[in-house]
Amino acid sequence: MASSFSTAASLSSPKLAPSPNAPLSSPVRSLPLLSSPSSFLFPLLSSSLKPPRSTPPFAVKASSSPPASVAESQGLKIKSVPTKPIEGQKTGTSGLRKKVKVFMQENYLANWIQALFNSLPPEDFNDGLLVLGGDGRYFNREAAQIIIKIAAGNGVGKILVGKEGILSTPAVSAVIRKRKANGGFIMSASHNPGGPEYDWGIKFNYSSGQPAPESITDKIYGNTLSISEIKMAEISDVDLSSLGVTKYGNFSVEVVDPVSDYLELMENVFDFSLIRSLLSQADFRFIFDAMHAVTGAYAKPIFVDKLGASSDSISNGVPLEDFGHGHPDPNLTYAKDLVDILFSENAPDFGAASDGDGDRNMILGRGFFVTPSDSVAIIAANAQEAIPYFRGGPKGLARSMPTSGALDRVAEKLNLPFFEVPTGWKFFGNLMDDGKLSICGEESFGTGSDHIREKDGIWAVLAWLSILAYQNKDKSPGEKLVSVSDVVKEHWATYGRNFFSRYDYEECESEGANKMIEYLRDMVSKGKPGDKYGSYALQFADDFTYIDPVDGSVASKQGVRFVFSDGSRIIFRLSGTGSAGATVRMYIEQFEPDVSKHDMDAQTALKPLIDLALSVSKLKDFTRREKPTVIT
Repeated sequence: MASSFSTAASLSSPKLAPSPNAPLSSPVRSLPLLSSPSSFLFPLLSSSLKPPRSTPPFAVKASSSPPASVAESQGLKIKSVPTKPIEGQKTGTSGLRKKVKVFMQENYLANWIQALFNSLPPEDFNDGLLVLGGDGRYFNREAAQIIIKIAAGNGVGKILVGKEGILSTPAVSAVIRKRKANGGFIMSASHNPGGPEYDWGIKFNYSSGQPAPESITDKIYGNTLSISEIKMAEISDVDLSSLGVTKYGNFSVEVVDPVSDYLELMENVFDFSLIRSLLSQADFRFIFDAMHAVTGAYAKPIFVDKLGASSDSISNGVPLEDFGHGHPDPNLTYAKDLVDILFSENAPDFGAASDGDGDRNMILGRGFFVTPSDSVAIIAANAQEAIPYFRGGPKGLARSMPTSGALDRVAEKLNLPFFEVPTGWKFFGNLMDDGKLSICGEESFGTGSDHIREKDGIWAVLAWLSILAYQNKDKSPGEKLVSVSDVVKEHWATYGRNFFSRYDYEECESEGANKMIEYLRDMVSKGKPGDKYGSYALQFADDFTYIDPVDGSVASKQGVRFVFSDGSRIIFRLSGTGSAGATVRMYIEQFEPDVSKHDMDAQTALKPLIDLALSVSKLKDFTRREKPTVIT
């Protein structure tokens, strides 16, 4: 089978000739090509938060080497900028993430972008079409200009960029797929804080819309260690504030509406009239918290303009470069304002939030939190009835290894293929491209399907609204509606409840965290079935290894797990999504078939396992942490 990452010649965008009356190096602005369904604004931070513009520290600067020669290519002047390798540019599970000030160092971002082009087959981008967008965080505007110039310098034919540099991560994947692009850049540090003192990130997605595989990210890292020059087109900055096309010789940049392609896709996946019938009911109240992040750009056009929700149902709906000084991570800790509203006396019926770049989600009912592990299982169990995209039934289901086994039970009952993969959305992509997978999720608040190749926060919210709308479609005015908690409890009664919790210990000292994982790896290597851990008997223990059933690639050391004879599990892994130190994650799970026990608080039900996990791992000794940063 041909690789899903190969780029056929037909994917290349047509070459755009320069205006005969314009110099080759000057921009030509054409009339806007798209009408915008959105009218959002992108307020700037105060000038005190911006770096000095006289000598921008984020500019790509030549080293002390002799001046670079200038070549002619595609009617552009291409400058070779001498550079040197910079340590620490190895990508994690979702690209390269560091503090903003690190990326603003001389050539730091430019080195990584050039190393990417050095790592790709030339046919994957020469004269091709690439997509560029991000979550609106601080430094994205400046970074976009650097990326555009390096792309032009390496022979890319055209860049599609979201207005103001805005495109959610799911939208980038959707645009790549719709426009048949060769790939795309996502400027985001996901759920991490933004602003001059906080985080920034970059990753590359291939022509299927999925994050680049480790075979490519490993090459990128290798090339960052040997890079000696950066190829940059000598072109002026692109105006990202207006829709339309700017041409520079045979290279062009099209600024597009960030919402339109994604909205069109959502209308094809869901029954918007069904959802509108729910949101228009006087006795159903809905709130969506965009956390001043990228989905603020999508919330009004989708929930208000298309689905009829009231304008006051959108909270924190204006994207800000620093996310309003918040931490745009939709969980019980960082979305506390939304949690407080849903657990208040006069709470809305349904609440949801999304993260910095729009790929994560949190689902809440009145006085009720839906765990991400339960959420994906419930969506899968109801998809065929409630969501038109799945009318023929899902092809298969999958979850990340640390996610609870709730989805496994749905796959078993529906007789569907099931896959357990490492953490990282790229592992789902191969299965989707091979037609093996439709719905998948991660316990880290990520849920999605094969409509794109990224997790998708708004998709998850629309899926839940579809389920609720379907369950209530025959209700008469004034009749009690089926609630979020009703849906979840009915699911538990059918499949049993997987009590689940995750403890995050953020920004631990890397040395202690790594020693703890090595200690656990040594322990599992000596473990035998039947070994006693308190009142639990070991079924098996390992350091999870995944063999991709599509391409045979192997991902090892993906998390240390202890699985007990009653199905209970404790798992430990280091997260690759932070920008500093190490995040230790501890996962605890226990299956409970007894309906009479389903209303127990998860922390109460799991306390014996939590105590065992802390004891077995010696976590407090290794990390010197008395308590976790976040519990979900």
